[in-house]
Formats: sequence, structure tokens, C-alpha cells
Amino acid sequence: MKKLFSLASLTLFMVMAVSCTAQTRDTEPRQQETPRYSAPRQVDFSDVAAQTIDAVVHIKTEMTKLTPLYQSFFGMIIDRGVQRKTYNAFGSGVIISSDGYIVTNNHVVQDAEYITVTLNNKKELPAYIIGTDPATDLAVIKIDATGLRTIPFGNSDSARIGEPVLAIGNPFNLTSTVTAGIISAKARNMNIIQNPGVESTIESFIQTDAAVNSGNSGGALVNDRGQLIGINTAIASGDGYYTGYSFAIPSTIARKVTNDIRTYGAVQRGYLGVNVAEVTSELASKKGMSEPHGLYIARVIPQCAADQAGLREGDVLLRVNGVEVDSYASMMEEVALFYPGDQVTVEYLRNGKVQKAELTLLNSKGNTHLDSKR
Repeated sequence: MKKLFSLASLTLFMVMAVSCTAQTRDTEPRQQETPRYSAPRQVDFSDVAAQTIDAVVHIKTEMTKLTPLYQSFFGMIIDRGVQRKTYNAFGSGVIISSDGYIVTNNHVVQDAEYITVTLNNKKELPAYIIGTDPATDLAVIKIDATGLRTIPFGNSDSARIGEPVLAIGNPFNLTSTVTAGIISAKARNMNIIQNPGVESTIESFIQTDAAVNSGNSGGALVNDRGQLIGINTAIASGDGYYTGYSFAIPSTIARKVTNDIRTYGAVQRGYLGVNVAEVTSELASKKGMSEPHGLYIARVIPQCAADQAGLREGDVLLRVNGVEVDSYASMMEEVALFYPGDQVTVEYLRNGKVQKAELTLLNSKGNTHLDSKR
């Protein structure tokens, strides 16, 4: 996908100021000593790379498409029907279990007829799809192998802006490539997951400046403890090449999606049943808020969870299970961690007063049933 944001399908300077002053008389007030700042911690990623690189795989897919076939005959273009043409695509994946389960991006394996996984030791194995979730652009595939190196899931919620990270993948079909950067932002909603037929997409990306290119999609974003905190998915680019920022699906979402696919064959997702908008300064002033925060509820869908709990249009949603929700992305990320039938506590502002409500999440069909495909 090539727009301003492209799916990579495949994809202190410190100044020590020392002040020297002439000796002064004891009667003059002493200058306070300039506070000293500790040097930034130097991060050596070599050990982290060594313990994680074997758990990142290269994925090759093959698909056949029908394309129009034309032939020039005495200056005329003759329609000769269609021809079958084979295409290959490349990407990355992360081994999440020693018996061969691998998480990658949905757009890496979508429409694939054959999938081949190459391990870091160059061993090639056929793979098959366990399940996909177009709403988050995640997929789980499987190879028949045992004793594989894995990367443990970390908690992306606790990851901090400015924290150093590694991106591991296979850009430009170059296997086992490691790049480093920092977390630049969290809860980014870029509207880049576009799949026809998907009711609602869930985008709450971790933004980094680690170099990610075509072929890195589905690869690992790890912290300095060797934990998986994201699945690399997209880059900010007009031409498909890295230009400064990349985006990863948080591990909290990836863990829930992969567990659901392995357990049920499909993702189990609960919904609040509200349409929201971010609170502006003007709206905050009208609501008597000292500063803009939370989400303005523009519509409550009848018979859904929020409606049954008594929320109304005009309320301002502040927290979901104690987690502040100041953007649509942050709300979707938090709600996506729960199942239909789960009870959650929401805090909201109504008539200048903060109120609480307990609600039971429902699925897209309006009930609490789990949709198992096993």
C-alpha cells in the first residue's frame, strides 16, 4: 500500500557547563552549586540481538492471479482472454512458541497459496495459516518444528516514549537485519489498515525511528530486555522506503489476538457501542473542564453495552478500567483486550460530575457468546 503511510509488505549530545567564578568575600551570598546531571545510560544491544534474532523468520509467499492477455495483430489490440501469473511477496515473522507458531502481519500472508518460512539458520519449511485478523493486520501461521527459539511477550503498556528499541526483520529480502531507535510516540491512529468487509479496524501503533523497510512487515520490535513489545507493520513514506518513522502493533494487542486465534480459531472482541470524538478546548470549556481530555460520546448505539449501562450522548468518557482514554486509538486498544461477557468499569463526566458505571461488553451481534471456529 503506497500512500503517505506505506505498509512495508514483504516490511545527547551533552553539554557539561562548568562555571568558574572569582573568589568572593564571606559576607557575599554564596552562589548555589549548578546541579549535575548524570550521563545517559549507554545501551549495548548486542546481547539482546543475539538472544532474539533466531526467533525472527523470513516469510516468502506465492500466489496466482488472473491477468488480461492482449495481443497486437496488424496494429489492432486483440483480447485473448486471461493468463495465470505467479507472484511472490516477502515479509517477516516472530516465533512465539517452540513448536512453531509464528505471528506476522495479515497483509504478508493474505491471499497466499503457498508459504515458505526460512529460519535464521537458513533452514526452509512450509507453513500454513492458522488464522487471521484483518482488523488489526495480524495473522498466525504454523510450521512443523520443535525446539525453536522464541521471543517472550513484553508489556507494551509500560513502554515509555524515549525508550530504546530494536527492530528485527528482513528488509529487501536481506535476512536477519537489526536496526535500533527509540519509541517516538504511542497510540497512533494512522488509518492505514484498510480491508473491505471489516467492521472496524484497531490502530494504536507504537511509533519509532528504527529503520524499517520493505520486508520488515511482521518482524519484531523488542526492548532492551529482549521482550517483544510490538510487531512492525508500516512506515511513513510516499515511495515505500523508510523516511524516518515506522509503526508497530503493540504487544498487548498482538498477544490477545494470537491467543484467541490459537484457542478459538477467531478473535473474540467486545464492544462498548459508542461513537466518540476527541475533546477540543472549546468543548472542554462548555463542559466545565479545566483542560481537554477524554472522549465526547456523540452517539450511543441502542441495545449495546454503553446503552444498557446508562451512558448517554453528550457524556465525556474519561477512563476504561482505570486507564485514561484521550484518543480513539487508546480507547480501542484498551477495549480490545477484553472479551464479550467481560465486565469493565467506565468513568465519565456528566453535568460537571464524574460518574462510574459497570457494563458488560457485547460482541458485534449484540450478545456475549464466543465465536469459536474450532
